[in-house]
Amino acid sequence: MTESIDKSKRKQFGNRFLKTDDDVFKHNAWDNVEWDEAQETEALSQVGVHMKSKMPSEKAADLENHADEYWNKFYSVHQEKFFKNRCWLFTEFPEITSLKNEKSSSILEVGCGVGNSVFPILSHCVDNNVHVYCCDFSSNAIKILKENSEYNEEHCTAFVCDITNDEWNPPFALESLDVILLVFVLSAIQPEKLKHVIGKFYQYLKPGGMVLFRDYGRYDMAQLRFKEGRCISENYYSRGDGTLVYFFTQDDVQKLFLEAGFEQVQNVVDRRMQVNRGKQLKMYRVWIQCKYKKPIL
Repeated sequence: MTESIDKSKRKQFGNRFLKTDDDVFKHNAWDNVEWDEAQETEALSQVGVHMKSKMPSEKAADLENHADEYWNKFYSVHQEKFFKNRCWLFTEFPEITSLKNEKSSSILEVGCGVGNSVFPILSHCVDNNVHVYCCDFSSNAIKILKENSEYNEEHCTAFVCDITNDEWNPPFALESLDVILLVFVLSAIQPEKLKHVIGKFYQYLKPGGMVLFRDYGRYDMAQLRFKEGRCISENYYSRGDGTLVYFFTQDDVQKLFLEAGFEQVQNVVDRRMQVNRGKQLKMYRVWIQCKYKKPIL
């Protein structure tokens, strides 16, 4: 389990550190919380149980083959109410707001959903010469996003795209993007298709362009809570609503991007304890945050 632990302290993740267990319920969250040996052992044991009760391959294949239908159902039910706007993006990824006025710049958010990253970005970049492209697998999500009063085609272009396809047919050219934003999106893709997808990112980024990545880490609370029969393969699951999720290690992400030709700028673990003070519950979250750059040759 050591591969998913980063000992360094990252100011971006906050600076509230738990120094004594007596303080645990004084705040709603604590940063860079280290796991003890008993927690690590329990996590490994739980994932082992998942692997012993895997989903039948026929059911898993059906979920993968109809993944767009499950995401469409998700957005039909939840509309724009499920996720909060991601205003934390600008602390973690200052590259977004550092794009300058001197020349036009382009950002692509992949897996944009109903715009919880897009609209904060548009608001922050309102005075900059930045165009935001955004795509999602779900046609329902894109429809809801375009119906938002903040959607402005002069500054934003939303489109439906299955990024696992060989051809994207996007509204931008090869080597035209300055930033590609990936927030909890690659985890929804079949692991064996990730190499192809990251290769496509490389093709569309300008030399010197950046990929900004944040996603689920191995042994996150969401993984350990899965019940029997939800595991498709190692660290890859189906939620109750039929949507899929993979849990990464730092090594997973590093291997995928370096093999595609990227340079690593950041690869860290955000290990956080969230607290329900009313119920006296401790919840351990694990996220991977990375930045990869397309080299200037």
